[in-house]
Amino acid sequence: MKHDTLYAIGEALIDFMPDRSGCAFHEVSSFAPAVGGAPANVCGAFARLGGSASMITQLGDDPFGRKIALELCRYGVDTSHICFTDKANTALAFVSLDADGQRTFSFYRNPSADLLLSPEQIESGWFDDAFALHFCSVSLVESPMRRAHSRAIADARAAGAIISFDPNLRFSLWPDREALRRTVHEFLPLADVVKLSDEELQFIFGTDRIEQALPVLFAGRTQLVLYTCGGSGARAFTRSAAAFAPAAPCRVVDTTGAGDAFAGSFLFGLWADGVSADTLPGLSAAALERYLTFSNRYCAFSVGKKGALPSYPTMAQLDGAQL
Repeated sequence: MKHDTLYAIGEALIDFMPDRSGCAFHEVSSFAPAVGGAPANVCGAFARLGGSASMITQLGDDPFGRKIALELCRYGVDTSHICFTDKANTALAFVSLDADGQRTFSFYRNPSADLLLSPEQIESGWFDDAFALHFCSVSLVESPMRRAHSRAIADARAAGAIISFDPNLRFSLWPDREALRRTVHEFLPLADVVKLSDEELQFIFGTDRIEQALPVLFAGRTQLVLYTCGGSGARAFTRSAAAFAPAAPCRVVDTTGAGDAFAGSFLFGLWADGVSADTLPGLSAAALERYLTFSNRYCAFSVGKKGALPSYPTMAQLDGAQL
């Protein structure tokens, strides 16, 4: 069987987006619901570009959960591995935007339906066609969902899939920061691909220099490290090659889902070139630069529009865009 499908496990939620930016929460007069959650966004970007993507999560059996499933279908994401429960509600996140489009979150998720997904609900046969499994740290708080991640990672790896991890830190969701740091370090060695942002590096590794973190990252299974620095561009490292690509010029309206756009489009580039877990270590600097350039351009398109999924272009839209 061809390994063509990107799977993502974790949270899918409703982001309530503010009616205006450049103000605090208490100054926002209304919020509009939008489907979000980093793993769902990564699936959306991959699917919008023409790939096969499937989301693994659990939603509340409520109007918000139904909205998420319908919206993901509309963007081409397979929802056959999404479960519904009446034991908890769908997660919600209220968002405020500063004048530069940067976000602040307020979550309603204690617990939410996604955190109740158990490892027994994961079926190993799901990953027979898996190109990659992507996950983040938001759903790694102590819960059944954390154990479901461990099961999915083991099953996907056994099926030959690339394991991709974006910590995507959300401090307000954790009882304390040290628990988050320990959890990230526990799951980092399990990933073939790790994506980090410049804002996350100091917290996770205690350094502002990605070069100092690489020995720790490459001590585990990791073969490829992606390091994004916003307007300063992005870098990629294997154990034997390195590359840099500058950020594409853009007007920033909303950075919601920008990191997920980068991750999803980069994974799409790997898939389109037939890269597998076995061939990741041999990627050349030229290939890495090409993937980085493509993902930077994809992000530049995304941040010029509001929201996450609605801002992700198809390949045809990206090719026709004037950035």
